[in-house]
Amino acid sequence: MWTKTDKGALNYPQLGLTRLLALEATGSGIWPYGFGHVDTQIRVSTGDAAFRKLTEGIMTWQIQRRSGLRVSAPPRAVVGARVTSGFGVGKLRLPIPCEVVWALEPTVVVRADGTEAELSGFGYGTLPGHPALGEEAFLAMKTSDGGVYFRLLAFSKPAGLVFKLGSPVTRLTQRNVTKSYLHAARSLAA
Repeated sequence: MWTKTDKGALNYPQLGLTRLLALEATGSGIWPYGFGHVDTQIRVSTGDAAFRKLTEGIMTWQIQRRSGLRVSAPPRAVVGARVTSGFGVGKLRLPIPCEVVWALEPTVVVRADGTEAELSGFGYGTLPGHPALGEEAFLAMKTSDGGVYFRLLAFSKPAGLVFKLGSPVTRLTQRNVTKSYLHAARSLAA
């Protein structure tokens, strides 16, 4: 499935794929050809209070902010919301425009393996001007034993030749941002 391609629109394959993968227990989904991907999950805490804190932190952009990104966005992640993050120093910041393609407030779901879990989170896709093409999702999950987990799902590839030439730096930056997201999730759930 391809997304709409009008100016200013989402421009990558398999719009909403991260939502489908979030509902799987195994994360064994098929990623788009030619795209790198991330599927990382960590246990951050236990109990309802920790799940609520993590959910609010995800849905109100605190994961990004606590990871050192500047965020310009509506107060809450909802479908259609446009968000621009940026990293860098001072006025030397690379704008990273995205649009929320799916959002899930806390909901009990039966996952593909038959287990029940409470999930919440959202996924956003890249817009023109972003250095990559793809989608990224941030999830809070509470399992039936009370365990609270943070899961990051993403697939991407460079958005053009300039970014492809800089892909070693981009991959390093993505790894560092992923580590920052994991640290932010732990602090939110604490």
